[in-house]
Amino acid sequence: MNAPPLALVNARLIDPGTGVDSRGGVLIEDGVIHAIGANVTAANAGARTKIIDCGGDVVCPGLIDMRVFVGEPGAEYRETLATASAAAAAGGVTTIVAMPGTTPPLDDPAVLDFLMRRARDTAKVRVLPAAALTKGLNGREIAEYGLLKEAGAVAFTDGTHCVQDSQVMRRAMTYARDFDALIMPFAEDANLAGSGVMNEGMFASRLGLAGIPREAEAIALDRDMRLVRMVQGRYHAALVTTAMSLEIIARARASGLAVTCGTSINHLTLNDNDIGQYRTFFKLAPPLRSEDDRRALVEALASGLLDVIVSDHNPQDVDNKRLPFGEAENGAIGLETLLAAGLRLVHSGDVALRRLLAAMTIRPAQILGLAQGRLEKGAPADIIRFDPDEPFVVDPVRLHSRSKNTPFENALLQGVVKLTLVAGSAVHA
Repeated sequence: MNAPPLALVNARLIDPGTGVDSRGGVLIEDGVIHAIGANVTAANAGARTKIIDCGGDVVCPGLIDMRVFVGEPGAEYRETLATASAAAAAGGVTTIVAMPGTTPPLDDPAVLDFLMRRARDTAKVRVLPAAALTKGLNGREIAEYGLLKEAGAVAFTDGTHCVQDSQVMRRAMTYARDFDALIMPFAEDANLAGSGVMNEGMFASRLGLAGIPREAEAIALDRDMRLVRMVQGRYHAALVTTAMSLEIIARARASGLAVTCGTSINHLTLNDNDIGQYRTFFKLAPPLRSEDDRRALVEALASGLLDVIVSDHNPQDVDNKRLPFGEAENGAIGLETLLAAGLRLVHSGDVALRRLLAAMTIRPAQILGLAQGRLEKGAPADIIRFDPDEPFVVDPVRLHSRSKNTPFENALLQGVVKLTLVAGSAVHA
């Protein structure tokens, strides 16, 4: 038998796609939104309908995270699809885009098929694969975009590797354009970054650590913008972390290029000073930047220049993080704290709630061509309910991820997710 209809009533409805921010309810039938608005109440929902009174909590589309590193296959000791999806559901994320840096990498249709079958069997949320931009993520030979897209790839990236050869990148853009495929490269000039382990500047000098200049990102990004102008393909800058890079994106858009960009929640809410006394949970790629760069990112988010916020969820085990800072692996988990950390910007008055949610819902959906990310009749019922003001302390032990390398360890955050629905079914409550 089909599940009975479900009505979320007495809610603050926020749909960033249409600009709706009003009181009302959502009626769900057969995994899709059947009705929405002030007329959806407990009184008129129907006798068979299950009623959930939201008590004024926010009800909005489920979050879409475009940059998630999952260990499976090959590094299940760090994270599996089951644990990553449980963390996602607890954080209000209903769709994750899995990065290709697995073992073997997602550069072959058979590996994509394995990942998608495992996701169907074990994951609580939707899992979409991003395939490799180059074979083996080595930056030398482009992957088979046509076959990979046919197998289910929604985008192409080399994860934390930047294609250094400009001719290879030009071929990749041309090939992707011919298949109407989205590429979302990681921009960093490896030679300029060198052996750096944190942002170049006063704090790096004080700690005696080798720095990575902002120009390493800007030079690679500027090269890519020039290639986009040559090729005229679709390009999404996966992580933009400096004011210098934002200027490059702004110029590219002003010239009419089909360019979008994202940044991580870490770069929006933390800076290089948070590294403190060599705290390796804050060692990221790209590195945390200066407070001036962080403020520039926040302003770009508020203005709409910055399209997407990602968790950049990258689990690392104790053996890889409990090391001297220069030797520790890059990466932090973030699926479960993505929304709550983002709400810091709302509570500080820097970004409107609707704008924050747009960067986590409708904009990723539009860029990836997904039907999710909307509160509209007929849309998939991927929906979350959360209280933006309820406080909680981040306890790593209680996080669902297999690894516990969160930069928000013991931080006081606000924004508790009370219900997560995927296709109308509760995956977190």
